[in-house]
Amino acid sequence: MARKNYDEWVPEEFDSAVIHKVNAVSAVEAYGKPHPMSTQTKSVPRSAGMSVGMIAKGGAYGEDTSAADEVVLHAQKFGQAIRIAEEDLDDSLADVIAAGQIDWATAYAKTFDNACLAVTAAKGTSGCAFDSLYYLLTQNNSDTGYVANSNLTKTGTGGVTYDALSEALGLVETGDYFDEAQMIVIAHPSFRQILREIRNDNGDPIFNESTNGTAGGGQGATSATLFGHPVHWSLGAKTSAAPTDKPTGNPLLVFANRDYLLRGDRSGVESVFIDGRSGLAALTDEAILKMRARKAFAPGVEQAFAILEDDTPAA
Repeated sequence: MARKNYDEWVPEEFDSAVIHKVNAVSAVEAYGKPHPMSTQTKSVPRSAGMSVGMIAKGGAYGEDTSAADEVVLHAQKFGQAIRIAEEDLDDSLADVIAAGQIDWATAYAKTFDNACLAVTAAKGTSGCAFDSLYYLLTQNNSDTGYVANSNLTKTGTGGVTYDALSEALGLVETGDYFDEAQMIVIAHPSFRQILREIRNDNGDPIFNESTNGTAGGGQGATSATLFGHPVHWSLGAKTSAAPTDKPTGNPLLVFANRDYLLRGDRSGVESVFIDGRSGLAALTDEAILKMRARKAFAPGVEQAFAILEDDTPAA
C-alpha cells in the first residue's frame, strides 16, 4: 500500500482565513500592485514620462526622447516550521493546525511590511533580497532624478504636527506622480492617538475614523482617512536594521501612490503538513507544519512616496 503523502505545498485560497488575516495586517499585501513572477527576478518597465507637443495641420509628429528603464523585482522567501506533537493533534478540541497558520500569517504580514517599508540598511546588510522604501528614500537615484532624503522628513523635537503632515504629503502632491484616486496612507498604529489630537486652523480634526467624515468613528465606519486619503495601519511600519515582526525603531507614516507600490508574487502564502507518523519526525511523534511565501517589493519611482518619521525624543 502506498504511503499517504502530505508533502505537497498547498496554496491558500483568496477567501481563506489566512489570506484575510494577511491582508488585514499587511498594507503592502492589501494595496500593493501585484506582479506575478515565474522566476527569482522580474523586470518591470518604467517610463521617465512623456511630453505632448503641438502639431500644426498637416505637420509632422514629434518623437519622444525621454529615457526609459526598468525596475527589477527580487523575490525573497519568508517561512517558518512549526512542530506539533501527535498528542495535541489527537487530544485537542481546537484546530491547532489552523491556529498555527493564523499565527504565522500575522507574523509574516508584519515582517513583510517591515521589509518593504521600514528597514534602514541596504539589502546586502539586512539579509533581504530587496531594499526597503525607507532605505531607497535615503539614496540618490540618477535613473529617476531622485535626490537622497528629499522625500523623507523627521519630526525632531517638534513632534508630529499639522504642518509636518501637510508638508510630507505636499512632497508627493507637487510632483509628477500624484494621483488623488490612488493615494493611500500607511502608518504605524502609534500615530492613531497623535492624529486624533491634531486639528486644523478651524479647530476641526484632520483625522477622520469613519467614511461619513465624523471624527471618532460611528455607525457605518469602514475606513479611517487622513486629508481625505484612506489609512491602513501596519505594525511593521517601524524602523529596524533587518526585517522583523517586532520592530522597535521609530514609527513611520507613509504617503503612497499605490500604482507605484510594486509587489512581486513568486508564490503566495502556502503550507505543507508533514505527518509525524511516517515523515521526518517519525521517531518523536511530532508532525511538522511548514508555511512560506516568496515575495518581492520595489517602489516604481521614489517621488511617488513620502515618509514622515516620528523621531521625537523621549520625555
